[in-house]
Order: sequence, then structure tokens, then C-alpha cells
Amino acid sequence: MMTSCITEQPETLASAHVPAELYDGLGARHATISPKFLYDALGSKLFEAICELPEYYPTRTEAAIFARHGAEMARVIGLGSTLIDLGAGNCAKAASLFPLLRPSQYVAVDISVEFLHDALNRLRQRFPHIAMEALGLDFSSGLELPNNVRAEKRLFFYPGSSLGNFTPPEARAFLRRLRRNCGPDGGLLIGIDLVKDKAVMDAAYDDALGVTAAFNLNVLRHVNGLLDADFDIRGWRHVGFYNEAMGRVEMHLEAKTPQRVRWPGGGRDFAAGERIHTENSYKYRQADAMSLLETAGFEATRVWTDPHCPFAVIHAQAAN
Repeated sequence: MMTSCITEQPETLASAHVPAELYDGLGARHATISPKFLYDALGSKLFEAICELPEYYPTRTEAAIFARHGAEMARVIGLGSTLIDLGAGNCAKAASLFPLLRPSQYVAVDISVEFLHDALNRLRQRFPHIAMEALGLDFSSGLELPNNVRAEKRLFFYPGSSLGNFTPPEARAFLRRLRRNCGPDGGLLIGIDLVKDKAVMDAAYDDALGVTAAFNLNVLRHVNGLLDADFDIRGWRHVGFYNEAMGRVEMHLEAKTPQRVRWPGGGRDFAAGERIHTENSYKYRQADAMSLLETAGFEATRVWTDPHCPFAVIHAQAAN
């Protein structure tokens, strides 16, 4: 039986660089918190709940594409890949493809080490014949794969439209890092959310039950633990909307009343209505998505879309 192990890379949330990053963001003229801090253990579970909401179309739309076209994807990609799952979460999306892709090795990568550990323990019981590794790592700013990740036939798997969390220049730099780690026979299977009706996108990021609000507000609890800060979560509200001019959905936390937030060695005053920007989710036109991949060193081989809700799953191979 193959076993899985957690390999913690130097740049994790326990890194000494994290407080400095948070201090810089919170101290900026327009305060920000990186979206990666949304995904502590509780945040990851809340995001799982978001994926079940009727308003949150990306998960079910992408799942329908995989269900409808999975066999063709396997023919295009081939069997026996080194499947590297970026932002693996509960690993369910990758696991649904295991019977079709039959990877020789599965490498689950996520910033939430605790959540990833639990997911891998369950997964290895179902697929004991697949070699599994798990990396607790923040891949948003760097990607260093250890030697126990096979170099042959690397297929980076990045579903769920997470590429949209990066600005277009950041997305290009991120994709170029993947290309450098692909090798000559590697590739990428990626989900990209496409531009659609504003009302549909607004509802997806501000659901009626308030699960997305809880997910966004939880980042303040996480920051309190990381910085020993004193954010009063009750004093903030979630704001999510599609910014048509910027081509992205934005999530913010808005102060309900004037308040002072403190942390060791400093703090900040927030006026009523002042916001902390916590996430962007850029939406692409299909032609723009293809162009982005090409400029990063990939060549798209197939694009699969949903006939009812604009969303694309793209396979791209490393260009020579």
C-alpha cells in the first residue's frame, strides 16, 4: 500500500514573512488582506459549503464539464501522469478523475496543511495503488517542488477558476512558473471562469444564506491569531460584487462603525464604511484566456465549455 506524507515547505503560513505581509497590507492606504489567508482550516470548510450553494455556479458547472468530457480529457492527456493538484482542498475534484487519468503519482498542494492532511488520509484508503504526496505550501509567490515529485509527465491541475485570484500580470507570472516546472512533456489542466451576466456573478459571491459572508469574515479571526490582533468581527460586514470596469468580482470587508484595531507594536483606525479588500476573481473572455496561456509558454490543445453557463476547462501542453 502506498502512503502519503505531508511535506511543509519553507514559505508556509508559519513563515516569519507572514506578519510582515499582513502588516504591509493592513497598513496600506487602501487596506488589503491576501486571499490566501481566507483558507485556514475553518475557511477551507466554509469554502466547501460555498461550493454546495445554488448561487455558486463554478463548482457545479465545472463538474458537469468533467463528467461530460472526462473520457476525452483522458485521451488527450494520456495515462500515468504526475498529477499535481494546486489548491487541492478536499482533493475531491482530482479524485473524480483518477479512474480516467490513472495517475502514477498524485501530489496534493494546499496552503491549509491541517485540512490537506485529513483529505489525504481519506483518499489513500480509496486509491491505495496510487503513490501520493502532499505539500503544505503557498504556491502563489513561488513553486519549489521537492525531489520526491516525479519529473516525468507532470500535469498541473488548477480547477475552480482560482487563476482569477491573480491580476492578469500576476497570472502570467504564475503560469510561467508552472511552465518552468513542467518539463518538456508536461502540461496543464485548468478551469477558467468566463464573463457572464453580472447578476449571476454578484449572487455567486454574496449568497442569500450568508455562507460567503462567514467565509470572508473568518479571515479576521485568522488574522487575529496570526498577528495577535483584536479585530471585532461583529463590527464588519461582507461586500461582494462584480466590478465591470475591472473585469473582476471583488470581495471586501466593510467597517460598520469607526473602530481602532490593535496588534503588537501598532494598529490602525478604520472609519465607518472603510473597506479591507480581501479577494479578486477576474473573469476572462475565452480568446483572452487562450492568449494568456500562450504568452506563458503553453499551447492549448483542447477547450471544453458548458452550453448553459460560460466556463472553460482547458488542456494546454508545454510549448517548445
